[in-house]
Amino acid sequence: MRTLITGVTGFVGSHLAENLLNKEGIEVYGIYRWRSRMENLDTLHRAGRLQIIGENSTIINARQLKGLLKEQSRENSLHLIEADILDPFSMNCLMEAVAPDRIFHLAAQSYVPASQNAPAATLTTNIIGQVNLLEAVRKAGIDPQIHIAGSSEEYGLVYPQELPLKETNPLRPLSPYGVSKVAQEKLAIQYFHSHGLKTTVTRAFNHAGPRRGHVYFTAQFAKQIAEIEAGLRSPILYVGDLNSQRDLTDVRDIAQAYWLALDKGKPGEVYNVGSGRAYPVGEILDMMLAMSETKIEVKKDPARFRPSDVTLLQANNTKFCQQTGWQPLIPLKQSLEDELNYWRERTCGQSH
Repeated sequence: MRTLITGVTGFVGSHLAENLLNKEGIEVYGIYRWRSRMENLDTLHRAGRLQIIGENSTIINARQLKGLLKEQSRENSLHLIEADILDPFSMNCLMEAVAPDRIFHLAAQSYVPASQNAPAATLTTNIIGQVNLLEAVRKAGIDPQIHIAGSSEEYGLVYPQELPLKETNPLRPLSPYGVSKVAQEKLAIQYFHSHGLKTTVTRAFNHAGPRRGHVYFTAQFAKQIAEIEAGLRSPILYVGDLNSQRDLTDVRDIAQAYWLALDKGKPGEVYNVGSGRAYPVGEILDMMLAMSETKIEVKKDPARFRPSDVTLLQANNTKFCQQTGWQPLIPLKQSLEDELNYWRERTCGQSH
């Protein structure tokens, strides 16, 4: 079975690639751009399981790419192909050459504050990028299962009596990112009904674990703690809103959920993926501070507050769990500790 991951160099994408490579009979392909940051794939690179197809070559058509895949592909490796979801020709070439059986569409501008600062770029990347992908599938005449990664940010403004959130809850997004994800979801369902594409959507709630990008709140905490421990900054940890509640799941459990969404989920359906429990952000911070022996002062930073923020998120995951048998297995404490240790390792390298 051939699988294709867009956004494979990202937080979830890199863990999903590792998850798939550990399954039998799965060929794993992913796309990257020349400016993509590759550090999330370091584990695969060190293990000799990363291969860039046509490196330093200019791929001009699908026939050339097919030839390179035939010549250069090796077993048990992530095969990286340079492509851009915003380039229709690039996507057409990719789909024709790879002809994947399953597609995991994770590539997106996924940082909420960045979407506030650059709404047009966020909408273009997330919506037009997905249109290019779906159209490329249609033009290639292939019939893959397609996973579309939605987000709990689609719910946006949530009232306490609505918790835990079911898939039927109204969507009231509070950011351009949330709006873009609603549009991606609606496009996926439209292409299912109009063109017969086997699209399945997940609305993943917050996730934590190693490789979490430093702009997200758990990684902001972890990075600051690690830098304080290493003596790279004063013992003051700056925070934004600590009262918001978040449903956190380990990224490795999320990766398995995405596989099950296509393996056992139904095309044309939307599923919540989350732990089913909400934690105040302040409680999450306290858990991480307890993992350090360094005395750290906590201060609020007005610059870290968003102009409009989702304050309540808690998943009702019943539909997905009943359909697929999925259950989150990794405790939150372990996720946060693994994330903190990841940032300790990175910070240690910087301090030397």
